[in-house]
Amino acid sequence: MSEVNTPVPVDPRDVALRELVVAGHIDRATELAIRAYGPELVGWLCSMVPSEADAYDAFSWLCEELWRSLRNFDGRCSVRTWCYMLARHAASRVRATPRHQREILVSEIPSVVQAVQEIWSTTLVGARRAEDVYAQLRRELDDEDQALLVLRVDRGLPWQDIALVLLGQDADADAVKRKAATLRKQFERIKEHLRASAAKRLED
Repeated sequence: MSEVNTPVPVDPRDVALRELVVAGHIDRATELAIRAYGPELVGWLCSMVPSEADAYDAFSWLCEELWRSLRNFDGRCSVRTWCYMLARHAASRVRATPRHQREILVSEIPSVVQAVQEIWSTTLVGARRAEDVYAQLRRELDDEDQALLVLRVDRGLPWQDIALVLLGQDADADAVKRKAATLRKQFERIKEHLRASAAKRLED
């Protein structure tokens, strides 16, 4: 049976964050966004990059870009989705840049710095990769398949939001719609692959 689109409940956290942005309270909005979505973003980044050190660098980059970009946030998507777009970009930067060449910038606003440090330290233990068969198989997927699986299964993002995360903010509405339809089929193929591969490895 195919999935049926249902209205996505309004996230009160998103409403509050949008109000802060509109009012120009960017520092406060950044801090609250990090505290609201930071734990799940840390978990996602730990699944997307090679090491915890890389995940920390990516999380720091993400938080810096969030602070900078909220000034121009146009409300096209939820703040949560925006954070995932920034996180995906940060993960790509980490994979492309040797650690000794990275310039890690974090906002000089004390409340933002404190939020980054607290979320990282309290989330890290729970975000470490599980060493089970499915975790290993998921890590063997290519970047887009991994991102799709985490965003849909672990984070429950709507298809159009996932399409926007993967395509980027410049994608037009038609491109996002087409990508969302393609992702549905891709998702089914990934699930079948994981089921078959897991069954085979468990038999070995």
